[in-house]
Amino acid sequence: MSDRKTAKDFHPETLRLFDRYVHGDISRRDFLAGAAKFAVAGMTAVTLLQALTPNYAMGQQIRPDDPQLETEYLTYPSPKGYGELRGYLAKPKQLNGKLPLVLVVHENRGLNPHIEDVARRLALAGFIAFAPDALFPLGGYPGDEDKARALFSALDQDKTRHDFIEAVRILQKLPQGNGKVGVVGFCYGGGMSNFLATELPDLAAAVPFYGRQADLAKVVAIQAPLLIHYASMDERVNAGAKAYDEALKAAGKNAQSFVYPDTQHGFHNDTTPRYDKAAATLAWDRSIKFFKQHLS
Repeated sequence: MSDRKTAKDFHPETLRLFDRYVHGDISRRDFLAGAAKFAVAGMTAVTLLQALTPNYAMGQQIRPDDPQLETEYLTYPSPKGYGELRGYLAKPKQLNGKLPLVLVVHENRGLNPHIEDVARRLALAGFIAFAPDALFPLGGYPGDEDKARALFSALDQDKTRHDFIEAVRILQKLPQGNGKVGVVGFCYGGGMSNFLATELPDLAAAVPFYGRQADLAKVVAIQAPLLIHYASMDERVNAGAKAYDEALKAAGKNAQSFVYPDTQHGFHNDTTPRYDKAAATLAWDRSIKFFKQHLS
């Protein structure tokens, strides 16, 4: 782990190109053409892309068979969404009373091993966590990042949003839970966290990580307290941060934003070089404390 690459090992323009590539703004060919200008020390544009691509074994913190946890994949009806949704449920094996509940929303690649690991981290912290796979209607997370992004662009987002709304309702009804549901999401999932806060007045808490801000016209509908995490070098997402913060404040909402210095979009994801251990640890500790405050 000590020799793993970090964001500082890459030219800033390479990181900007990669961010545009993974969010569909440029093609793989365009990324390779642009990154070739910054390839050094024997690296090629292709090896730069390989180095920036997630390595899920590197980022696993909690083993899938951790003896303290119970995990399973469950399928539920979603009548207003795609008809059926499937997700990964993680909970402590020893239940001491009814537990708080957290919906985990993935990035724009579906339910990959990293997000499953995040769900297990929440379960070890004393929550029941449920991580749906938005790609389930199209065959599920395919195990390949490029294929996953391509599938994601084919989703009917209206149906997908209803699937995540239904996922909150599913969690609220779990007999082992206390009925109080929070949501945490990353990138696409951060945007979904903001969206769910505008749609569900009974959502108990929302923690978006570097996600698209909610429609400013709908901020007035937000009832859930928000804990918002931003990366300082994330120009694309941060373009809307100031207006969102101001709208939340003007509407008298319980919301707090943190900007983590010298961090890239995706700084919490410990499977890529954009991971920043200090910022990720601080943001996660704040998130767990926030959920315990509002969901217990």
